Amino acid sequence: MNHIEPDHSGSFPLILPYLPNAQIIASTKGVEILEQHYHEEVSAEKFKEIRAVKEGDTLDAGNGKVFTFVPIPMIHWPDSMVSFMSDENGPNVLFSNDAFGQHFATSKYWDDENGFSEIMWEAEKYYANILLHLSKLIAKTIPTVEALPIDVICPSHGVGWKKHIPEIVQAYKKWSSGKIDGNSVVIVYDSMWESTAKIAKALSLEIEKRGIPVKRFNLTHSDYSDVITEVMKARAVLVGSPTLNMGLYPSVAQYLCYQRGLKPMDKVGFAFGSYGWSKGAVKAIKEELKATGVDLMEDSIEIQFVPRPEDLDFKPIIDKLIVKMGGN
Repeated sequence: MNHIEPDHSGSFPLILPYLPNAQIIASTKGVEILEQHYHEEVSAEKFKEIRAVKEGDTLDAGNGKVFTFVPIPMIHWPDSMVSFMSDENGPNVLFSNDAFGQHFATSKYWDDENGFSEIMWEAEKYYANILLHLSKLIAKTIPTVEALPIDVICPSHGVGWKKHIPEIVQAYKKWSSGKIDGNSVVIVYDSMWESTAKIAKALSLEIEKRGIPVKRFNLTHSDYSDVITEVMKARAVLVGSPTLNMGLYPSVAQYLCYQRGLKPMDKVGFAFGSYGWSKGAVKAIKEELKATGVDLMEDSIEIQFVPRPEDLDFKPIIDKLIVKMGGN
């Protein structure tokens, strides 16, 4: 059992009655967490053996197949490990747990049976939403994977890899490095009476004039998992909110909490918003972005009630943003 999280082990109690002589194999932490999840279902009386394995331990499965176990703690649970099966008579398979996975359902299992751009987008989205905050650990683990004579990768989610293994491993190297190719901007916002939306649109148009790629997400109509995937790839993230009860609009507060947990790297941040009789949203955005480790611009935009056309001249602000991003 490479991982005990219920999406991996939830069927475990259902198959137990049919496996009275089974040997359960998990990492040391996996055995502990297994017992904490299923209690008496995994009692010693019900099983011949529960075996905790450490790095380099093996299992001879017969017919030339030997499993080698490699714990990868905190990628993304403390119990996590991968299992490498060397096979004298067939392909060598890495059962990679959550690594190299995708939240992707298809009747065609292998990577070369699906559109390459589609599965890479799904893999990127999976990384951004599940593994991004663990990038430093992942970067240290990739050389271990590269050292194995792998023919096939079978992750716990999505398609299996056999044709595009070099591409997905290289992608993990890039994503885990946090390095950004060029300048691009993501604008994330929500709006009550369209004032903040007008600011977001004007910012987007000014950025587009400079030839810089920009994507704009209204959180009422956007999936957070799509948003954070684009933020992972962007150099700058601009966040906007109307003030509600002297604080953030709920959808913006929820998104910023989500982003803070995933810790996107190497970002320039900027806050904007609107208010009625009291301020609060822009200050709260700045605090959240600082907590995320974003390199925050000192400037911000905060407009009372409805912006006039002259209020939406953001050329000086975007000039400063470009300098902050390292552009000219």
